[in-house]
Amino acid sequence: MRKPTLLVSEDDPDIVELLRYNLEREGYRVLEATDGERGLAEAMRPSLERIADLAANIAERAVSFASQSQLAVPPRIREMVETCARMLRQSIDSFVRGDADLARRICAEDVQVDRANRLIIQELLEAMHREPACIDQAVELISVSKNLERIGDHATNIAEDVVYLVEGDIIRHRSKK
Repeated sequence: MRKPTLLVSEDDPDIVELLRYNLEREGYRVLEATDGERGLAEAMRPSLERIADLAANIAERAVSFASQSQLAVPPRIREMVETCARMLRQSIDSFVRGDADLARRICAEDVQVDRANRLIIQELLEAMHREPACIDQAVELISVSKNLERIGDHATNIAEDVVYLVEGDIIRHRSKK
């Protein structure tokens, strides 16, 4: 199993080098930050890269679905697209502006995205039972919904990091209400 990435933020370059040397020997990836913002930007990069991968997967599913289009796209999927795109935009805005209040609102929206994903999957499973001929199309839409839900999770992760950067409050592991 790959060890996590650690962010080292220290003014003394000798201490930074000592930490880097020892942590890298143990298999950790070490990011050095001269300030918290640069460090957070580096920490956000994997989430943004993963979001790009998920968006590419959604595009592939959309092409495949469009070529078969016997099943209507559930309206909730369109709503999820809009919500996740807004969450991502706002999570980046909250970072740029150092806006912890906006970041917290984004975190609260993740519950709605999770709920929409569950309802979409339920709706599509019911459609598959009613019309077995649409199973392949429904599976494509389930994949889209799951990928959108993951995009919402990554936008939330960025927002949680912003809250930590601005307020020093770790909200990542708190249960969703």
